Amino acid sequence: MDEKTTGPGAHSHDAGCFFCTTAIPMLENIWSDATRNHFRNSRVEFLKGLRSLIDERIDHLAHHEEQKGTKVTVE
Repeated sequence: MDEKTTGPGAHSHDAGCFFCTTAIPMLENIWSDATRNHFRNSRVEFLKGLRSLIDERIDHLAHHEEQKGTKVTVE
């Protein structure tokens, strides 16, 4: 099977492809719009959680740097 990827998880839509002809249509018909929205929102919240962890780590590293040099008062 000749697969062409354009990004993570992407593949061409071949007539004999199991995912294109069976799995994806089955999942689209099984889940309601409310269920799809719930899972989409959960992915968004998960990514927001990761962003929060990264932001906290950046703040920690930025505020705990050692001072280099000394402060001198200029008259």
